Amino acid sequence: MTERRYSEDEVAAIFRKAAEDETTTSRPVASEGMTLRELQGIGQEVGIAPALVELGRRLTDEEWDQLVVALRETFNARGQVSVQGSLRQWTNGNLQALLEPTPTGDRLRLRTTNGNASALMRIGIATLVAAGAVLFARWTGGSLAQALPGFTILAATGIGAFAAGALRLPGWARLRARQMEGIGAQLSTTTLLEPPAG
Repeated sequence: MTERRYSEDEVAAIFRKAAEDETTTSRPVASEGMTLRELQGIGQEVGIAPALVELGRRLTDEEWDQLVVALRETFNARGQVSVQGSLRQWTNGNLQALLEPTPTGDRLRLRTTNGNASALMRIGIATLVAAGAVLFARWTGGSLAQALPGFTILAATGIGAFAAGALRLPGWARLRARQMEGIGAQLSTTTLLEPPAG
């Protein structure tokens, strides 16, 4: 069973509707709304599943150098190269290419997360929690009406920050997935997978 996918327009509409509901209601979000745990779950989904390319042999030093050049060109990033024993790594911020040894050869693992979207979504969640805490404190203190303007501003800010982070993800994830697929295709169609000369 495949999970329902939402387009960028649908995601924008969902967050617009949530923001409208939040600013027009004078009570806490109804039980049909999203829980904090659900919001946090969305916030954790700012990465894309790692791409794996299993190679039938070990890459030579020259082939590793060629792969690093392809990574730099594909992602338009210089990155940093490091080697620890038989593990080779190219990283640029949250973007990582790991060449890992396996019993049958090397495996290339490409993975990344969107740090900017993650930060915005965490700020949004924190702001929503603060808005809820303000509303609860005023409600238990008997001055709910005084808390509504501040709650509304905090809630709208939280939803806006969360939505700004979430709306960046679909396009970014598609681009990164295409780039990673391109690296995998290059590896499987070039001389990198041919037996080394000698």
